[in-house]
Amino acid sequence: MALKIGVGRSDFEALRRSNNYYVDKTDIMYELVEETDNQVTLFTRPRRFGKTLMLSMMLNFFSIKKDSRDLFEGLKITEHKAFCEKWMNQYPVLFISFKDVEADYFKDAYDMLVYRLSEVCIALADIAGFDVTDSADQEVFARLKSKSAKANEVKNSLKTIMRMMHTVYGKKVILLIDEYDVPLAGASEKNTEDTSYYASMLSVIRGIMSTALKDNEFLEFAVITGCLRIAKESIFTGANNFASFSVLDQDFSGYFGFSGDEVEKLLSAAGRQAQADVIKEWYDGYVFGSSHVYCPWDVMNYMSVLAKRKDAKPKNYWKFTSHNGILLTFVERTDFDVTEKFEVLLNGGTITQSISDELTYDMLHTSEDYLWSVLLMTGYLTKAAADEEGETVSLKIPNREIASIFEDTVVAYFRNTADTSELNNLIHALWESDVEEAARLISDLLWYTISYNDYHEDYYHAFLAGIFVGRGYHVESNKEKGLGRPDIVLKDRRNRRAIIIEAKKSKKESDMDKDCDRAISQIVTEKYTEGLYGYTQILCYGIAFFQKQAKVKKSDI
Repeated sequence: MALKIGVGRSDFEALRRSNNYYVDKTDIMYELVEETDNQVTLFTRPRRFGKTLMLSMMLNFFSIKKDSRDLFEGLKITEHKAFCEKWMNQYPVLFISFKDVEADYFKDAYDMLVYRLSEVCIALADIAGFDVTDSADQEVFARLKSKSAKANEVKNSLKTIMRMMHTVYGKKVILLIDEYDVPLAGASEKNTEDTSYYASMLSVIRGIMSTALKDNEFLEFAVITGCLRIAKESIFTGANNFASFSVLDQDFSGYFGFSGDEVEKLLSAAGRQAQADVIKEWYDGYVFGSSHVYCPWDVMNYMSVLAKRKDAKPKNYWKFTSHNGILLTFVERTDFDVTEKFEVLLNGGTITQSISDELTYDMLHTSEDYLWSVLLMTGYLTKAAADEEGETVSLKIPNREIASIFEDTVVAYFRNTADTSELNNLIHALWESDVEEAARLISDLLWYTISYNDYHEDYYHAFLAGIFVGRGYHVESNKEKGLGRPDIVLKDRRNRRAIIIEAKKSKKESDMDKDCDRAISQIVTEKYTEGLYGYTQILCYGIAFFQKQAKVKKSDI
């Protein structure tokens, strides 16, 4: 596979100069500038959908400090020749990212913000050397650079820097702000420990935004990205000519994420067309406005592995990039019951909800509708149809990857809520070889979890592992034993005894008996008992699952 696929590259210049594969999204600049008249544009999308790379691309295109003609050679934007002559490398650009501005306490998060502003000033240090800039601005700039600015100077920081850039270059400034809402998201999560955290951070971010965006004569236009649109009256009050585009809006809907045609072209270039169905099952399914898109982060991660091994299996790349605890918080709420709705979603169905794309982080947990809105805006759910508009939307789980995160949440919910005495009774039944009682208890435990009629075998493995973890035993899951990997090994070292479990998912209820036998045969054939030296009692079980039923058989070996 000749083409290079970079994972995690969000620097446009570095990506292009290293000849990495790039899915061309450059036409967004033409549409944004020539076909709208918005001074401030906010794009909200889930994490890992290319927002940072998009702003980096804009920085390289517009910045007067760069010569980017070779970077954009052959890309769509160069077809607009008059536009490129007018805009390419013709304007001062101020870029700042708030993605790391979060911490457990307000002071630490504020220090991170001050540090980010210092980095911006260091990158623009040359403007402080021009005598034409105001001496008072130079003094503030120096304090911002040295991380010693006062609170009011921090709140006015972007406008101060833009005024200096305007003076030096004689042109208005293009402002690019990435992940603008991360400081408030972090403050919201920690607000229970420090009740003043959110209010304090909101005051700072509102000050920065309002001075940079409201009646700022030095602003050419601004592009801002984030996960959620924070209600305008909360943070963008007074911003002139403000436009916001979320996952619900049709305009610009195809610029974040990969289309089917773009993925097909990538697979063709890589010689991996045979994996088209797998990539679609795992990473497609998002509907933004009227566009059907894949998650680009997942596609590029998987393609980088396929570059080395054409038979590589897909896996969940997305779950480590976001705060998945929101799902568990959701299902554990006692003031509203989402069990039936989760059941529908996990079984591939759709639910209809009232959705708002104007939210405030301090209000996210105050209603069920707000929480469903957050799940939609952050990528855990998607619209079920491209032609839906309005505040009431049909929602679904987009793909296999996100479904697995929901499944993990169900397992975690089970661990947190399962009856401890029932779990202990189950383990006792297994030690006593009481297979009928063990089957009954497992089925009962499954019954009280969120219903899910299309369980994957991995779900049952995780379910069983969750039963044994924290019960005073050493639990191994899919570790090497003999010639293969048993699903569960439970070790009671004190009493020198162990349990080996192989689990199977049955296609129909009548198959459960033979699937138990098949699981036991695998234990024997693959010699799973080897390596358990010194254990005087080793019990081997085959367990077959069909929906919420379990059958248990014990091996005679």
